[in-house]
Amino acid sequence: MSKKNTAVIPSSEQEIIDIVAKQHDYFKTGATKSYQQRRESLLKLKAALIKYEPEMHTALKQDLHKPEFESYLSETGFSLHDLSTTLKKLKSWMKPKWRFTSLLTQPGSSHIHYSPLGVNLIIAPYNYPIMLTFSPLIAALAAGNTAVIKTSELTPACSAITRKIINETFVPEYVAYIEGEVPETTVLLEQKFEHIFFTGSPRVGSIIMRAAAKNLTPVTLELGGKSPCIVHDDAKIDIAVNRIVSGKFLNAGQTCVAPDYVMVHKSIKEAFLAKLKQRIMSTYGEDASLSPDFARIVSDNHFQRISSLIDPAKVLVGGQTEAESRFIAPTVLRDVVTTDKVMADEIFGPVLPVLEYEQLEEVYQLVDQLPHHPLACYIFSESATVQQEIINKIQAGGACINQCLLHAANHHIPFGGVGESGMGAYHGFDGFECFSHKKGVLKSVTWMENPLTYAPYGNKINILRKFMK
Repeated sequence: MSKKNTAVIPSSEQEIIDIVAKQHDYFKTGATKSYQQRRESLLKLKAALIKYEPEMHTALKQDLHKPEFESYLSETGFSLHDLSTTLKKLKSWMKPKWRFTSLLTQPGSSHIHYSPLGVNLIIAPYNYPIMLTFSPLIAALAAGNTAVIKTSELTPACSAITRKIINETFVPEYVAYIEGEVPETTVLLEQKFEHIFFTGSPRVGSIIMRAAAKNLTPVTLELGGKSPCIVHDDAKIDIAVNRIVSGKFLNAGQTCVAPDYVMVHKSIKEAFLAKLKQRIMSTYGEDASLSPDFARIVSDNHFQRISSLIDPAKVLVGGQTEAESRFIAPTVLRDVVTTDKVMADEIFGPVLPVLEYEQLEEVYQLVDQLPHHPLACYIFSESATVQQEIINKIQAGGACINQCLLHAANHHIPFGGVGESGMGAYHGFDGFECFSHKKGVLKSVTWMENPLTYAPYGNKINILRKFMK
């Protein structure tokens, strides 16, 4: 598969400076803050996504060879579902949230007021270029902000349709799209934003964080990590295999929450591997390059990196590669050990190492010795005790029990990393909160006085001690 060249016209340094300045001025007018404005903006975006859905699917096919089903499931459909949820809930999200008022601060009442942060920078990655652009944008607009969007240069067709949607839907002082690559991103990071939302690798995340620190800009970092998948001896193997294959090979493994490796109990290892091989063959056929349901690697560099992780001596199934089309077959490596190259960093491709264990303590030790906190943890077990033990023992951004990936599709729970896999969370109300300042407000009554804290203090300290116990 050859990638069609799509021209990218870099934004000039002055253009970037001017856009950010205009957004600051526009935000100060208060035009973005009303419920009506937020709702109208989201409705316009929804109409644009519906209008350009076929073009987005074509772009995803061009950049990543994504099947239309995957494009809708994880990109356009996901974004539209996010929009629908946000539109239904926005009015209730914006309402002040009442809190308890302590005795010391009585008589009065307390609440949380959600204020927009201001001008936000959203930097999207290549693996889900539509969803990971529009999902944070939806949250930013719902919270009453402006936004500057920068997408990945590795997906030029998707960038082109994203630019088209943004330019047709919004004025640039409200939502702006910036063209370019590393130089333009560098200029952007030199500007003053109220918040930076970045999705990508831990390596680039550290660069973003260092740049943000110069302006004391808060960041949300949605990064990655080696997400473990534990298949315990009491797991329903057929169910586990079906869900692991689906979760691992979606988008050719280029999913930040894909199962990075499987740890399977020694007693069921051979049965698990046999069913895993059978499932991959029945899903993608003898030659997965002919399957209409399998994507491709985004770039030559990533193709070379992932291909180099495949040890031919350990291939159970797959292992075939084709450089011109950037095809890497769904591959399983058996009898993997922690010193193998494939275990050194996040794979981010269609290669699944399988390791064995006998005691759960071996699982915990392995996860702890790997370089990054997992973004997700997947547990296949019928035991509630085992499930809860693993949830308690493994520090991960999120988790699924007897499932893969789908926690990230539930807009009613937060999605985010922990430690090196990220900071902050979003989706649904958590996305609204991510792009809002939670302003604590105390409202005191005027129909009576509480003179306790007024001088002269005299012997009031004895009363104060009672209030503050």
